[in-house]
Amino acid sequence: MKFKFNIKELPDRLGKKYIPILLILMSLLLFLVMRTSVAQKQKVYKEGQLAEETVRANKTIENKTETEEKQRLAMESVTPEYSYDATKADTQVQLVKSLFDMVDKVNKDADRIYNEKLNLAKDKKTISPVTAEERLPMLKSQFEKLNQNSLAYFQSYPDSFYESLFNYSAEELANVKEQSISVVETIMSKKIRNSNLQMEKQAAKEELQYVNITTGMRSTVNTIIDKTVIVNEVLNEKATEQLKQNAKQNVQPVMIYQGEIIVREGEQIEKKALDKIQILGLTNQATSVFPILALIVTILLQLLLVVYITKTQGKEFSAVKSITFYALTMMTSVVFMKLLYLFQKDTLGNVALLFPAAFIPVVLTMFMSRKWGLLSAMFQAIFSIFIFYNLAGTTSLLVITLFYAFSGCIATFLVKKRLESQLKSAFLLLIIVPILFISILTAYQGLDFGDSKTLTSLFVASASGIFSFILSIGLYPYIELMVNDDSVIVLNDLSNPNQPLLKRLLEEAPGTYHHSMMVASLSANAVAAIGGRSLLTRVACYYHDIGKIKHANFFVENLPDGAENPHNFLLPSDSKEIIFSHVTEGVKILEEAGMPQFVIDVCQQHHGTTLMRYFYVKEQERNGDTTEETFRYPGPKPQSKEAGVINIADSCEAAVRAMGHPTNEKIAEFVHNLIRSRLEDGQLVDTGLTLKEISIIEKSIVDGLCSTFHSRIKYPKMKSEAEKMKQEQEGKEI
Repeated sequence: MKFKFNIKELPDRLGKKYIPILLILMSLLLFLVMRTSVAQKQKVYKEGQLAEETVRANKTIENKTETEEKQRLAMESVTPEYSYDATKADTQVQLVKSLFDMVDKVNKDADRIYNEKLNLAKDKKTISPVTAEERLPMLKSQFEKLNQNSLAYFQSYPDSFYESLFNYSAEELANVKEQSISVVETIMSKKIRNSNLQMEKQAAKEELQYVNITTGMRSTVNTIIDKTVIVNEVLNEKATEQLKQNAKQNVQPVMIYQGEIIVREGEQIEKKALDKIQILGLTNQATSVFPILALIVTILLQLLLVVYITKTQGKEFSAVKSITFYALTMMTSVVFMKLLYLFQKDTLGNVALLFPAAFIPVVLTMFMSRKWGLLSAMFQAIFSIFIFYNLAGTTSLLVITLFYAFSGCIATFLVKKRLESQLKSAFLLLIIVPILFISILTAYQGLDFGDSKTLTSLFVASASGIFSFILSIGLYPYIELMVNDDSVIVLNDLSNPNQPLLKRLLEEAPGTYHHSMMVASLSANAVAAIGGRSLLTRVACYYHDIGKIKHANFFVENLPDGAENPHNFLLPSDSKEIIFSHVTEGVKILEEAGMPQFVIDVCQQHHGTTLMRYFYVKEQERNGDTTEETFRYPGPKPQSKEAGVINIADSCEAAVRAMGHPTNEKIAEFVHNLIRSRLEDGQLVDTGLTLKEISIIEKSIVDGLCSTFHSRIKYPKMKSEAEKMKQEQEGKEI
């Protein structure tokens, strides 16, 4: 019995014509479904004419002209925002302090130089103090240590200013310093803008008139005020602009509401009423071929992208399967969208949001690739423009299109694995996030969340997400059955103990059957712990040793109690061939039974290319020229995480069962050593397992063995426990 859905019968009959015919049929159906939606009705309204009938707004839409005028007035009323920098006061005061500190240092150095010369001179009358002009270079030499900003400040003073400082006595200089710092601190503690900078400086200078200092000292302090006092509050253009934008956003849009009377029958159409009619798109709607042409070009664009993705996709899906699946899903999507359009009346204006926009992208992402999911999401949104063409130019169509596009694209964020293993992510991405997005669109339009129409829109959009979620979860197994050969339905059928191969395994090789069940339990739990395909792993384990039914009695677990091991009477090379054959024979049996490819792969890979060390050593004792390659399984090495786990669990289960009195410590040590040996032998190199995952797998297998070994039925003994342990550690499993 073959479980893989067969869609090749029709393609095989049509041959190369199948794909072109399918694409043409899809395009024709899409065109016919959407063509009627873009049909136009001609209406003409002119200013000054009498209305032949009462004109009502056919939709809710924003009057952008009036909204923009209100926004402009709101922005003009905003008070500019200024930023005050309190740190500038400390910075400028520190500059003044540094100025006098450098002057003090120069004076001390000059006095020291004078005293040294005076002590060395024979005629002390010839030695004169260092002059102010001589002290000036000494001061400027200190500027080299300053940063760029400080240097610019000190260079702004003229030389005459510094010479005047050098001419002051120590007491006078201290007084000037004190007054300068006091004045700068006082002024800079205020908020100074360009507009009041000079006024503040002048006020400070006038107050200085009442301070008991000389005129020269007052002039020096005034110079310091001019150079030091700066603006500390500037216009914050960014904050001001933000305030303007906030004021603009706080303006409620001027709306024209559906059902609102624009002009009554018999009344003259005024300019204001005509403007509203134009905004609603009710005037001068002459028929045009451009919407039809746009629809045709859109369908052709879709065909182009379908062909492109088909050419660039990997070998996971054939072109026939990919295009067939995409065509069926997109035709279903558009037809359902059209049905919603037919139900969209004045009383059901929000019914378009009920469309499960995430369902098709989820299906295509899960069963093909994210490219196909994104393609369907984009064209669902694009086709909605044509299907709901009667809403052209309105925010309603914008909301529908954006909602379809967002819901479809966000659905492709799901990981490409079974949905039941990612229910939380599916619930979040298919329901919660689209609801948040429609809430954003509602807020963007400035609609009242307490309004009944707004609440209806939110409710319908929420129903869309729930609908997508239910369809994705509920139909997943049936779609999987049509697309994949390892669907849940197939795996559940294969796990039934009444399945013919399992019944045969139980009857002909009961020990192997029991071993397979135990390996399945260990492997499935370990795979689940690392987020792998647990059910698929379990089923693959059930059949991984199916080849042993060909020579059941040559495998020790199937020997009755007290029976002699038949390998004792065979040459090591003959024993090797019999043991090897359980892999090749198993692959043949599974292929003939039409089993899923993964189950066949596990049967072929569960021993990898491990060395049958026990018989290899025995053969070497007979023939020293024997090589390891001749006693290694044909492989290939495990090619998936699940196959790697089975490779480990298979050997661990058989070895622990062979122990006479296994303890938790003994089991843990054996499992650890076996995994290390497999890593060293390179058996897990192609599985994609990380060291963290291997650690999780080791713990899961050890826990499973420790919790169940005592209740297991032991396989018949060979010669001794020591011999069996040695064989298992060396990679032998028979």
